[in-house]
Amino acid sequence: MWLQQRLKGLPGLLSSSWARRLLCLLGLLLLLLWFGGSGARRAAGGLHLLPWASGKRGATEPSACLEAATRAWRGLRERGEAVPLGPGVPALVANGFLALDVAANRLWVTPGEREPAVAPDFLPFVQLRPLSALSEAGESVLLLREGLLRRVRCLQLGTPGLGAAPAAPGPAPASGLVTGSGRDCVLLQEDFLAHRGRPHVYLQRIQLNNPTERVAALQTVGPTAGPSPRAFTSTLEKVGDHQFLLYSGRSPPSPTGLVHLVVVAAKKLVNRLQVAPKTQLDETVLWVVHVSGPVNPQVLKNKAAKELKVLQDLARKEMLELLEMPAAELLQDHQRLWAQLFSPGVEMKKITDAHTPSGLTVNLTLYYMLSCSAAPLLSPSLSHKEREQMESTLSYEDHCFSGHATMHAENLWPGWLASVQQILQLSDLWKLTLQKRGCKGLVKFQADPDVLHNSYALHGIRYKNDHINLAVLADPEGKPYLHVSVEPHGQPGKIYACEAGCLQEPVELTSAPQGHTFSVMVTQPITPLLYISTDLTHLQDLRHTLHLKAILAHDEHMAQQDPGLPFLFWFSVASLITLFHLFLFKLIYNEYCGPGAKPLFRSKEDPSV
Repeated sequence: MWLQQRLKGLPGLLSSSWARRLLCLLGLLLLLLWFGGSGARRAAGGLHLLPWASGKRGATEPSACLEAATRAWRGLRERGEAVPLGPGVPALVANGFLALDVAANRLWVTPGEREPAVAPDFLPFVQLRPLSALSEAGESVLLLREGLLRRVRCLQLGTPGLGAAPAAPGPAPASGLVTGSGRDCVLLQEDFLAHRGRPHVYLQRIQLNNPTERVAALQTVGPTAGPSPRAFTSTLEKVGDHQFLLYSGRSPPSPTGLVHLVVVAAKKLVNRLQVAPKTQLDETVLWVVHVSGPVNPQVLKNKAAKELKVLQDLARKEMLELLEMPAAELLQDHQRLWAQLFSPGVEMKKITDAHTPSGLTVNLTLYYMLSCSAAPLLSPSLSHKEREQMESTLSYEDHCFSGHATMHAENLWPGWLASVQQILQLSDLWKLTLQKRGCKGLVKFQADPDVLHNSYALHGIRYKNDHINLAVLADPEGKPYLHVSVEPHGQPGKIYACEAGCLQEPVELTSAPQGHTFSVMVTQPITPLLYISTDLTHLQDLRHTLHLKAILAHDEHMAQQDPGLPFLFWFSVASLITLFHLFLFKLIYNEYCGPGAKPLFRSKEDPSV
């Protein structure tokens, strides 16, 4: 009865203003406590605590292991330095001579500059098959700044048919790999790369971490462990303490009927990898590939023995040299050289239209094109004289790009790549475009003024002995401007620049940290937005030789390009307004002037008054 009486008095209590305020305050306090608790949980390492981190049952599932192993990839993906493999992202690693599809386990070799790629019938990588694994989870990613593909697999060990042992009590270690039970996960990480400084070399690094109480065993399947691939013969080479396999064969006939002799030297690997409990394994498998020029099959029997011997000697010599080197040094050398190659490039800062490729598209295109391009300056066998000759050719002004803007060209910046063959075709298209669009005399930056509301940057543009960084940025009002900075290399020289039309006196570019800014001016007819040259007189003479109709600021040009809505729209609006007023006038007329209309003013004789 007491509770019933209190409930009956509740509406009267809530009718009080102070009671309603108190109730709202309590509700707000509960919401703050709820969001504060959820924020603390997010700060603890995600939206929810993973089972392996809290020591709960099921902590050793492969998905939890994979989550811990790939957590560092999130930041790399946000910065555009890592791209997960999936549809539209082929698993390619290459160095300009070798191209390898990790997912399809295929190999392509480019014998010459304009020759088509050769695809020998050879399985390039070792496949690892776990024994007695109950379940597995895996993920792969392209690490763009390291020039390699990384694949992570988490294996849950156990004996098939006998079930799984219960998980051991107690908290899990900080590494995310629980120890001490038959259901624990083994972490397998593989790195695939084609060495950037050694065009004939590719490698596969295998790292296996076994925190469990049982032996982890994996069967190796591939050219170094299984039967010889079709059309190849193998021999075991023993030199001192080193052993490696030498494969000899030929490629399938090309459309012209010619074939290539192929020799592959591969480091000898055991048929089964076994890792003891609580230990780790770090193994690097090396391959060396050499191919001959095109050979007519009709004369192959006469040339095969001699050609094969030359290729075998080259592969044998390089393999022995690699086996003497620490594997870690070989990997570090590749990453150092790739960083030098990947440092110049394009950075997409802000995209606001559908015609400009996204940052992901630009990064992937840059990675694939650099992977498929030769870099002779990075070769360790290059002599000092040869290096000086190659570097001198880079100072020629006709080796830069002077064509029209290509950022809109979808065939150069495809958002979807279906296969490695498509990447190789895209690489040929890029090389042909750059070769046919050389410039002479001076560097010109030309872009479509209509797309300058996007923000992007070009790094490491080589000019003479210096590197130029150029960015298109926007001020707080949204107006675009150009920012230019210079990184001197070697003996510094004077470089000058002026904006479109060169009406202003050219400015000398220095290595000042703040750089230099230029206004975006648009000329009629359209000319480059920026001129850069070492010849001051040449830039001063441009204002007299360009013969321009007008020079406008960017916002003035855009205002002319977008005059507003078309005439038909405004004509339609005016017609509707006119028709509406005519209809309104007709209604008023019928009401007061039409048949049976009431008088507008009533007289005094009206009896209703």
